[in-house]
Amino acid sequence: MDKRTILAVVLSLAVLLIYQLFFIKPPAQKQQATTAQESKQISKDISVKAPVTTAMATMSRPAVQPAIVKKEASPKDIKVETDNYTAIFSTKGAALKSFKLKKYQQECSKCVSDIYPAIKSFITGTKQSPKEKSNEPIELVAINESSPYPLAITFPQLTSEITTDSIYDVDATNLDMKSSKEKNSLVFSRNFDGLKIEKIFTFNPDNYSIGLDVKVSNFTNSPIIEIPHLNWYEYADPKKEKDNYSNEGPVAYVSKSVKRKKVSDISTDLSLGPDVSWGGFEKKYFMAVVIPQDPSLTTINMSKDKNNMVSVEIRGAKSIIPPNQSDSLKYSLFIGPKDYTLLKKLGISLEEAIEFDSFIPGLKWLSIGLLIFIKFLYQFVGNYGIAIVILTILIKLIFWPLGTISYKSMKEMQKLQPKLMELKEKYKNDQAKIGQETMALYRAHKVNPLSGCLPMLIQIPVFIGLYNTLLYAIELRHSPFFWWIQDLSAKDPYYITPIVMGATQFIQQKMTPATGDPMMAKMMLIMPIVFTFIFLNFPAGLVIYWLINNVLSIGQQIYINKKFAD
Repeated sequence: MDKRTILAVVLSLAVLLIYQLFFIKPPAQKQQATTAQESKQISKDISVKAPVTTAMATMSRPAVQPAIVKKEASPKDIKVETDNYTAIFSTKGAALKSFKLKKYQQECSKCVSDIYPAIKSFITGTKQSPKEKSNEPIELVAINESSPYPLAITFPQLTSEITTDSIYDVDATNLDMKSSKEKNSLVFSRNFDGLKIEKIFTFNPDNYSIGLDVKVSNFTNSPIIEIPHLNWYEYADPKKEKDNYSNEGPVAYVSKSVKRKKVSDISTDLSLGPDVSWGGFEKKYFMAVVIPQDPSLTTINMSKDKNNMVSVEIRGAKSIIPPNQSDSLKYSLFIGPKDYTLLKKLGISLEEAIEFDSFIPGLKWLSIGLLIFIKFLYQFVGNYGIAIVILTILIKLIFWPLGTISYKSMKEMQKLQPKLMELKEKYKNDQAKIGQETMALYRAHKVNPLSGCLPMLIQIPVFIGLYNTLLYAIELRHSPFFWWIQDLSAKDPYYITPIVMGATQFIQQKMTPATGDPMMAKMMLIMPIVFTFIFLNFPAGLVIYWLINNVLSIGQQIYINKKFAD
């Protein structure tokens, strides 16, 4: 075959290919009629935006002219930056790709990683620069490469064309709102076969709240049904270290009650509602939630797929949009810290997401009260550790009279021990008689055997309340005390304070008058060891509270012993 023949064959193929591409129209797709089930749903509609007739409700969507399918454009990112956060939105799904909080870091950036240079620095008086850890801002969007982005919206009852991967047009470039007090908006829009979807995000640079308006326009000549599904997606990394003291997973406020689910506990879909005031995804100190305009008609669905992608789906009410009319759906978003004061100001019970009563239900009011008082002290001393020390001293002063009564009672009980032993020996075969005579002896000497336990019993609620405060209050996250303690909400990295606390408790126990069985006294001496091991992983702020309380109790015991000796 010569060159001319080869050239002729190539040109012929090229002509055929060009003809196929540009001159033959693709076959028109058949427009599916509205099914009987859709007609039934329309007739039972519970929220009609405008009056429509039964005939209108059963009309099929009009056929549209076939069009050449265009290739989706590449996604585009838009950055929104305020003094509080840096957000990255994507035209893919008109959704959120990244949300970083500027005022909160991933890790404690000032924590000393080696105590020996710190000790040397303390002894010699030279200044030591702490070894820096990651000071990257905290990221509240967790996704993988194949996952959809949070805040994507779909309308399963309306059309399958609106997906989480749909590419939207956007009306603006990056929004720089640093040092600004004015609100600004970002508008995404796209046409879907006779429909137009618009998503308008409105940013307030002063806080972490974002407004979201979703406008659906019906340009067909038939009414359409819409049930909006607004989704928050979160990738639960199975390799991530788990926090046993807090929940990480979907959370919602349904019928005035917080409903939460750990990621590991999601085995099947969980649907809640209606009466959903807000719902989303939470971590120990942060959360991202959607607040619907009408909670009474809102439900929520929590699920997890095989790839550990968690979906929190906010489902709105069903409604009908007549031809050539529009409907507007309004939401509020909160993506930020679980700051009690900040959440309380919003007035929608978002503060209920803070797990202040997770240890023992019913003590939430005490945890909140302690947090408010610690923050009050912080305004004057500028250090949460010092504020905890002052709080401990004040609590000790309040309970000082009870402590004095307790030590005095134990001293009197100690004096009665010989007589109690005589009673046990005299009535050793009659336990009922021993009990009667023992109580008579207590009454005669005006001694209450339970008074020795009273201070400890009263301090238990304070201890639990402070435990919850230090563990869950974001104000104490990464808050330093001094030297090696740079995070009061985390455990002492070198276990120094728990060991010292155990030693002070042992000293206190040795100074406490023995009032009962010698075997019981030996058991009580073991308690400091048990407490030391328990406190090893407690927040450093809580250990400091107990340590200072022990030191003050030892001082009180010395004072009482001297007073009784005189």
